Amino acid sequence: MRSSLLKSTSELLRRSRGYSSSANPERKVAILGAAGGIGQPLALLMKLNPLVSSLSLYDIAGTVGVAADVSHINSPALVKGFMGDDQLGEALEGSDVVIIPAGVPRKPGMTRDDLFNINAGIVKALSTAIAKHCPNALVNMISNPVNSTVPIAAEVFKKAGTYDEKKLFGVTTLDVVRAKTFYAGKAGVPVTEVNVPVVGGHAGITILPLFSQATPASNSLSQEDIVALTKRTQDGGTEVVEAKAGKGSATLSMAYAGAVFADACLKGLNGVPDIVECSFVQSTVTELPFFASKVRLGKNGVEEVLGLGELSDFEKKGLESLKGELKASIEKGIKFAHGN
Repeated sequence: MRSSLLKSTSELLRRSRGYSSSANPERKVAILGAAGGIGQPLALLMKLNPLVSSLSLYDIAGTVGVAADVSHINSPALVKGFMGDDQLGEALEGSDVVIIPAGVPRKPGMTRDDLFNINAGIVKALSTAIAKHCPNALVNMISNPVNSTVPIAAEVFKKAGTYDEKKLFGVTTLDVVRAKTFYAGKAGVPVTEVNVPVVGGHAGITILPLFSQATPASNSLSQEDIVALTKRTQDGGTEVVEAKAGKGSATLSMAYAGAVFADACLKGLNGVPDIVECSFVQSTVTELPFFASKVRLGKNGVEEVLGLGELSDFEKKGLESLKGELKASIEKGIKFAHGN
């Protein structure tokens, strides 16, 4: 039963792309914040990923136990735990992909912006270490508010002279995962066959699911349904925070989404063709310096930032209405990076 679970989970992460892992290069993945609510299940999922040969788990406390626990799983990745500032460099050294779920979680009544002061400082410090110890790694930013933490990391890397816009990603995959799930439920189509692009940013109204481009297409959804699905996708994080009644945020679904995106990055690095995911990246798709849209992944990270495609009138309005808030969040991150 457990072997079949391992196989099933690995197959889920492969997502039927038909790629054999028999001749893969060795890949090191580091998780910063690995002892937290997102970090622990993310560590579990990355341990199950056949593309990972070395898994480095870092946090300020608790990582030794998490690493020991995860290391007992009978999958190929070798696991090491690192704890505290003095071990951060060793944790990062030689990493191909660095995933950052570090920071404090949302609590009831908190917006992602409320998290800013604490998490911004954490991201700045971790980005400084990445620039020093693994400047060529693909960086997957999960720490919220992503609309601000990605620009912070970019400015830190620029200051260090290591910035490569092709290698910095805001992980917005959870918005896509939610949009797929909610759309499938409402349209009555198999969820594993659904694809829905989600563009913009990663908070509230900056999240814009493009249900007009959803596949398989559905004629059964009314405009009211689309509006409701859009709002539910935008408020998905709040839905979980409230359901957990103050005892947590969206940790398990976020870990899954983080594992899916990291898996896509690893496939791209390994030369698998046609790997496309939505991500918050440096962009010229709009007038904003960062924007989430479909991105083609390859051996150097971003191969191509894809355009938005044809939008419905509702989506066009949503696009215009999100720009002000997203612009302010980006500027807040840049200001923090320069001012602290």
